[in-house]
Amino acid sequence: MIGLISATAAGAAARDRLAAAWPDRTRVYEGPVGDAVRTAFAQCEQLVCFLATGAVVRLVAPLLSGKMEDPGVVCVDEGGRFAVSLLGGHAGGANELAREVGDLLGAEPVVTTATDAVDLPGLDTLGLPVEGDVAGVSRALLDGEAVALRAEVAWPLPPLPVTQEGPYTIRLTDRLVAAAEREAVLRPPTLVVGVGASKGAPVEEVLGLVGDALREAGLSAASVAELATVDAKAEEAGIVEAARRLGVPLVTYSAEDLAGVDVPNPSDAPLAAVGTPSVAEAAALVGGGELLVPKRKSAASPAMATCAVVRRPGRGRLAVVGLGPGARDLLTPRAKAELRRASVLVGLDQYVDQIRDLLRPGTRILESGLGAEEERARTAVEEARKGQAVALIGSGDAGVYAMASPALAEASDDIDVVGVPGVTAALAAGAILGAPLGHDHVSISLSDLHTPWEVIERRVRAAAEADIVVTFYNPRSRGRDWQLPKALGILAEHRTPRTPVGVVRNASRPDESSRLTTLGTLDPATVDMMTVVTVGNTATRDIAGRMVTPRGYRWQAAQEGAE
Repeated sequence: MIGLISATAAGAAARDRLAAAWPDRTRVYEGPVGDAVRTAFAQCEQLVCFLATGAVVRLVAPLLSGKMEDPGVVCVDEGGRFAVSLLGGHAGGANELAREVGDLLGAEPVVTTATDAVDLPGLDTLGLPVEGDVAGVSRALLDGEAVALRAEVAWPLPPLPVTQEGPYTIRLTDRLVAAAEREAVLRPPTLVVGVGASKGAPVEEVLGLVGDALREAGLSAASVAELATVDAKAEEAGIVEAARRLGVPLVTYSAEDLAGVDVPNPSDAPLAAVGTPSVAEAAALVGGGELLVPKRKSAASPAMATCAVVRRPGRGRLAVVGLGPGARDLLTPRAKAELRRASVLVGLDQYVDQIRDLLRPGTRILESGLGAEEERARTAVEEARKGQAVALIGSGDAGVYAMASPALAEASDDIDVVGVPGVTAALAAGAILGAPLGHDHVSISLSDLHTPWEVIERRVRAAAEADIVVTFYNPRSRGRDWQLPKALGILAEHRTPRTPVGVVRNASRPDESSRLTTLGTLDPATVDMMTVVTVGNTATRDIAGRMVTPRGYRWQAAQEGAE
């Protein structure tokens, strides 16, 4: 929860804008400012104070307890010009909150955290437990000193300016090791602990068994990703509470699934009890990996718990990112975050140029020209399979005539794939034209490079007969000049010449142009590949120069009756 505190009318107005925009994330604290800050500091994960930074410093200073415990605090000045990350920039999320507040209020985010100031990912912002000389290694990265990366397990990291050798070290490991001098240790969640338990097994026995197994194998509990067991034990109190105390999810599988996993130590006892010859080992091995700790029993007599530990291989990460139609303010915050997270960027050269300034220093860029979509998709998947954090970019939405389809056709289940939606050309053009997509609509590409014209024509005819608004992508090029007239002719068989048609070129870009015409007067020669053409249905109207398709047909009947 984000606590909102203000002292003046101007501050209250800005505060209320945040409260209205984020009703489920914020809580307004009224009353004397000192009391409000103290109460919010104790109750909230973050604070936005519409007060002078000096005043907030004096108010929160007596409340501070530690970097990892204190909430993030952002200050917004009286004029709403700046959103200052004052406290908890990384651990409290204040840096990102300052950016969010700035976006919403039109204020300039002020972030003074050293790594953020020079666009380096902070070691404590990678989403992994970190220990050791974090400050010293971070300072070395900032000063340009040689910092070596020792990756004992594979894990996708954002770009870091690391070398093979150096006096400072970032160690990526799930081993139970103490950080050496000038070393920061990152612990990725690579370990899966399979657990089995008799009915009523105490949580202390389960936790003791898991702790002993990890410690004796030289493994860190901070790298445990999940506890896994059979469905029949999904509500076993000792297992559920053990997962809660370890701070990891409890994942369960059916007995049938576990029975199909090849394990080294099957047993008749679990087979009779829950229908599988193995619970602990099988649950840990479901997703594959290396069995580091075979099934072992707790030391109690009789033993009521078993466990096994598996190291799953680090999985690469492929984010398929839609950049939107071109305008920077239509690039989503999630897309920006994925671009900054990626250590490898793959994309069409002209799209790379659009967002090059958003990439972190050290991002490896693999760009190519038009016509190499399949090659880019293969390259992105190959890089992800090497354990990299990869962003594959495309215009509009990545899943609409863009890179998601070829990438997912190449990808198997050995990598993590994340789709990042974007504003499509059809949506951008629709917003410019008015509301042409207010009812059922369809997008059809007129390019027959990958789809036979016979298939395209059948789809156009179906849309025409169904009276659906149609947006044409790739409508006309120098080598394809007859497809658009043909498609418009098919629509004209079912719609009058007065049917509104919107033509938008380079939607949202500096050279954007648009016009509203009709099916009977549109000249296809004025259309090119940078254009989308939207043809209304029989209910679409030109109202005050805007293209409007009503949500239902009652409006059409009333309009026609008035005529």
